Amino acid sequence: MTTTPIRQSAAVLVPAPPVSSTARSTRARVPLSEPTGLVGRALNFYAKRKYGQVLDNLLAMAHNRRVLLTDARFELSLARWNKLDPQLKALGVMAVSTQIECSWCLDFGYFEAHSNGLDTEKVAAVPNWRTSDVFTETERRVIEYSQAMTATPPEVTDEMTEALRHDLGDDGLVELTMMVGVENLRSRFNSALGLASQGFSETCRVPNHQ
Repeated sequence: MTTTPIRQSAAVLVPAPPVSSTARSTRARVPLSEPTGLVGRALNFYAKRKYGQVLDNLLAMAHNRRVLLTDARFELSLARWNKLDPQLKALGVMAVSTQIECSWCLDFGYFEAHSNGLDTEKVAAVPNWRTSDVFTETERRVIEYSQAMTATPPEVTDEMTEALRHDLGDDGLVELTMMVGVENLRSRFNSALGLASQGFSETCRVPNHQ
């Protein structure tokens, strides 16, 4: 199988270290003040109940209510996709976050994987996937494909896709490909607006935390 060299940064850590709220607000390229009105109250209630705090990317999107509501509907729809193993999906998403070096996504992605009962040792090892011995061959192919697709221009090969068609089926390959595209959207949005780790993954250190 042909492999393509992918740039990796030794500085990338999963989960990403938390950044204080003051530092995050200073770094962000749009204000992160909590929205008001009916949509703002609904956002605050839902996010604080589910995550303990409002996600900074939602605060950024709240400057444009149509963007916020469209993204919310889209994410609810994504959550119903089920043709790809959740562990493989998490590895593909984390591969993109690592490639783009989005600390917000690295933090939240680890938290999501932990909350869904996935293997967080593998999630944390994604930045070093070429040398780590924790991955299966299929998992390696998923990470390689995800990072090759994220490269600019994309560096996906026929060999990569054919191997994954065998591993995942056409429906699984299509879902993986779209999830990689979606995570590119998320990571590039968050990175471009200067959003940093909120410390969601810190809750994973609490015993019996769900």
